[in-house]
Amino acid sequence: MTDQRQIIPGPSRSSDHGSPPLKEPKHNRSSSAASNSNSTWKKRVSTACLACKKSKRKCSGTPPCENCRAFKRVCIFDESLDQRRRVAAKRTADELSYHRDLLNDVFKLVREADESKALQLLAIIRHNAPPDEIRAYIHDTLSSLGASDRASVEAVSKLEDMQNLINIEGTTPAFRRKVMDIHYLCNEAPIDVPAQPWTTVTQDSDLVSHLVSLYFTWDYPFHSFVDEAVFLKHMAGGDMGSQFCSPFLVNAMLSNACYFSEFSEAYVVPGDISSKGCDFLAEAERLKDELPVQPSLASVQGTLLMYERYAMSRNDDLGYLMLHEAIRMGESLGLVGSAGPRITSEQLSEDMDSSCRRTAWGLFNIDTVVHPGFLRPSLISHVNMPRIDRNLPEDESLWTPYPSHRETRPSYLSVYFDEACNLSTIARDISRSMFADERGGFAPLQRQSRDTLYERLRRWDDLLPDIFRGERVAPHIILLKMRYNTLIINLFSCISEMCRSRNTTSEAPNTPESPPRQTPEPNPKYNAWEVTQTAARSIVALTRLHRREFGVSRAHHFAMYAINLALFTMLEQVSFNVLDRDFLSLASAFSIMASRSALGRNLFYIFRQSVRAKAQGSRIRAASFIPGDLKDLFDEESSAKGHGRFDEYAEGLEKLNQEEKYRGIERGEGQGLQGYPGLGLSDMLDRYESLSLGKDSVLSERNRQVGW
Repeated sequence: MTDQRQIIPGPSRSSDHGSPPLKEPKHNRSSSAASNSNSTWKKRVSTACLACKKSKRKCSGTPPCENCRAFKRVCIFDESLDQRRRVAAKRTADELSYHRDLLNDVFKLVREADESKALQLLAIIRHNAPPDEIRAYIHDTLSSLGASDRASVEAVSKLEDMQNLINIEGTTPAFRRKVMDIHYLCNEAPIDVPAQPWTTVTQDSDLVSHLVSLYFTWDYPFHSFVDEAVFLKHMAGGDMGSQFCSPFLVNAMLSNACYFSEFSEAYVVPGDISSKGCDFLAEAERLKDELPVQPSLASVQGTLLMYERYAMSRNDDLGYLMLHEAIRMGESLGLVGSAGPRITSEQLSEDMDSSCRRTAWGLFNIDTVVHPGFLRPSLISHVNMPRIDRNLPEDESLWTPYPSHRETRPSYLSVYFDEACNLSTIARDISRSMFADERGGFAPLQRQSRDTLYERLRRWDDLLPDIFRGERVAPHIILLKMRYNTLIINLFSCISEMCRSRNTTSEAPNTPESPPRQTPEPNPKYNAWEVTQTAARSIVALTRLHRREFGVSRAHHFAMYAINLALFTMLEQVSFNVLDRDFLSLASAFSIMASRSALGRNLFYIFRQSVRAKAQGSRIRAASFIPGDLKDLFDEESSAKGHGRFDEYAEGLEKLNQEEKYRGIERGEGQGLQGYPGLGLSDMLDRYESLSLGKDSVLSERNRQVGW
């Protein structure tokens, strides 16, 4: 006969107010203890992580969960999937509000726009266009309906992200927290590579695959100095003796890729943008010191990645040093330079031939982006390798905007690379003709007139293939067109008579680093101001396209240079109006992009001070459609001046104040550049160069050594 369990009565009301609890019978204490020891795993959890849901394992409910720790994987909780939570209710309310506003805008377009616009909207909807495309078409159409409506609708819409940045994000961009937002999710990285044996920073192959996928999506296409297929094949193979992959190259690549990641693992200090990728950078620096004296192809590629990393760091004056070191390596390998040994394709394996071509021309492309951009003569005059065939099968591949779910685009990478090389050749001639200084040891190319060089640029643009036209293009094609317009601005604005007179009479000091000015041509064929303003407006249109199709938070850092250049070009108009819709739109994009790096923040602060120097606060204050926070941003009489959140962007500008040549620009309030009311275009480029690359102090010495 089994024992009957005693039923223990629950505590009385009096026991809740201090009376001692009833004693548990002795024979039940062991079972109670066992129950308490297992209470943790028996406890219900409200949300499981995504990995446990997918594998149908029981989740411990707190990040990182026990399963993810055991399997060494990223633990992601998405509370929005739990419909009982407040966040789900808020998301539902936001979605209802969004679709209500969208429906109202559809009605407004049908009522007020002409019939052709309404029919075009119908066609877009019938072709199963994504909501973002429909929203963009409606926005652009409503913006053009009338002068008053256009001003309010366009400005408010274009500045929406800037307002959110001020009110919500502050000066720190969002990063992936332990509980992850649905918008950051993606099924899996398109590239799968191992972490070992390439890096000691992490053993998480998923993280490394994520970062490598980001690099080849957003950074790689613009310069393309690595053969993607060859590199990935050898990285996946894990052969430490490979000529095409090395720990130095991998860690340098991972450090760069962290710039494009929102994962908390991309930060050394969570939320601190200056710490992004610093652990991989430190590993790359250590490995670089251990490289053999004789350079290899992977060493050249890794050094170019280090140049890119330092160019965005602000604190290190190593950008030029890395670029020049990569060029010296390229010369010793015979890839570039008239004095180096020549390499023929017959001497190389297929993988080596393809990789050498990419690296040689990629190095040339970088040289002719950097030096002409800062009004300096490019260093590489000859490339000793044939170009990549512009009709390779890879152009049939698709570019995927990882990690978003936007639609794919044809990559056309080989055609793009060939056209970039064509543009680089013109950029080299512009820099050698217009910015060369014989005192630096150059043997300049034959002088070409500004008008001749401009006509070569226009001819290049006219001959671009039709596949590069239109709006359904990959971002590297948009960047290529931006580069074309920056070259036009560099060519005209920095050697025109107006620019010469402005620099002569400017209160800002002339510096030894200021580029030599060419004597203006008599009776120029083209009006410099009209040409540069047109180029700046073209950059505005391209930025809008990039923003509409892909956003700007992951845009390549060259886009920040192009946008900054266009903004200062517009600032120099005699008729500058701070309420110009193009200017405000571009400033909005700049604010988002600038928040992603310490360098960008410094540049945005200089830009804000330069806008305030235009003293157009009265126009800003009278504009009812501009939010108050934005008025504080550009209004020189704002009560928040010196106390706004964007004033934190001045942190780090002390670097410029330490240089003797900048001490003459102290004005009234504050000390040094933080108190300086504004800069012109050429002065801005001078500061941009100092903040990103350091000064090109080795340029003259290199010219004498190589005899260029």
